[in-house]
Amino acid sequence: MDPLSLIYPGIGSEEPFYRLVEHFYAGVEASAILRPLYPKDLTEAKSKLAKYLIYRTGGSQAYVEERGHPRMRGRHMPFKIGVPERDAWMESMNKALDQTPEFAPYRADLDAFFEHFSTFMINQPQ
Repeated sequence: MDPLSLIYPGIGSEEPFYRLVEHFYAGVEASAILRPLYPKDLTEAKSKLAKYLIYRTGGSQAYVEERGHPRMRGRHMPFKIGVPERDAWMESMNKALDQTPEFAPYRADLDAFFEHFSTFMINQPQ
């Protein structure tokens, strides 16, 4: 069984996911590396990330119902993502996880997932 699929049922609510996303995007807004990659209005990006994380961790299928298969690498191809962008993304996500205590019991699985996920998004030569 995929350990990520147990996270949403263990948390039992969408609210911590939306808080996690708010914390994450506070880091994005403060990052000279990440902020230029995102649109001025982050509302839609926040909604997409929250729904994706809820879906990926065993919650609602709203993300897939609205957007289809995640195809994350393809969706991120228009953006230049190298090691600095990946590292800044990880820093923001790690800080967000630190600020959202509901995720503490699942931290090892989330750290492994985000490490792999963020590395897989790299599409620029080293």
